[in-house]
Amino acid sequence: MKSGIKVFAPASVANVAVGYDMLGFAIDKPGDEIVARFSDKPGLRITKITGAKGRLPYEIEKNTAGVAAQSLLEHLGETQRGIEIEIHKKMPFSSGLGSSAASAVGGAMAINELLRRPLTKRELLPFAIKGEQVASNAIHADNVAPSLLGGIVLIRSNAELDVHRLHVPKGLHAVVVYPHIEIPTKTARSILRKEVSLKKCIQQSGNLGGFIIGLFNSDIDLIKRSLNDVIIEEQRAQLIPGFYDVKAAVLNEGALGCSISGAGPSIFALCGNSLIAEKVGVAMQRVFSDKKIETTLYLSDINQEGAILY
Repeated sequence: MKSGIKVFAPASVANVAVGYDMLGFAIDKPGDEIVARFSDKPGLRITKITGAKGRLPYEIEKNTAGVAAQSLLEHLGETQRGIEIEIHKKMPFSSGLGSSAASAVGGAMAINELLRRPLTKRELLPFAIKGEQVASNAIHADNVAPSLLGGIVLIRSNAELDVHRLHVPKGLHAVVVYPHIEIPTKTARSILRKEVSLKKCIQQSGNLGGFIIGLFNSDIDLIKRSLNDVIIEEQRAQLIPGFYDVKAAVLNEGALGCSISGAGPSIFALCGNSLIAEKVGVAMQRVFSDKKIETTLYLSDINQEGAILY
């Protein structure tokens, strides 16, 4: 067996309450691992998938990591190069943590590393997006960009992939609880209303602007005042048992804000320090435990590195 390389692509929290399809941040774990190595057989092949319980296809054109990898190879003129990849899923499906985005990022990153980095990380973004598109049938970078680049990311335009990393205040911590239920992204999108009132649009715009200014100025109080979703959260909360009980509990423990991670069912909170984050995590799990729902808890700094070579 020829030696290869392994990359890790982390989970991410999309929307971040006030930036639907515009904001996302990376967390330290969970994430996906992709192994890539050269092969004597021409072309790209997926030779092994673990952790997916049979839910991921081996066909390149149907697999998020495969499409991302293949599109990069086509761009580089390396389609006849023999390469095989392994996909090791280390995160749950339909969890609101960017599972498909992590696979797509890992696929593109692994090929780039194997070929000795012909492109920069940022230049890999369009290829990872193509992989993510297989799963979501849409072009949006709010999971892909933070998983690839790390940090808190603003997507000014998904169509143009106009992506910008934002300042992260010192001490900012994320808490994410994953209740063991599934909400497919397509379902979570299908319930959203097509129109938004002018009043709510103004409120949300003010909150988005305030959140960004709060980040750059390390103004924790402004971040806290701004992390309030008045558009999407109220529509999706019905899909998550006990959502408002969780939110009330974490705000009572001092969280800066709390909302749905991506399409759910995971719920995130941002906290000003690690001590508050630990208390918030306990409160989150307690609410779901009372409702007889199993959970997995993730405590993390904002992951500033994104995808990395192992």
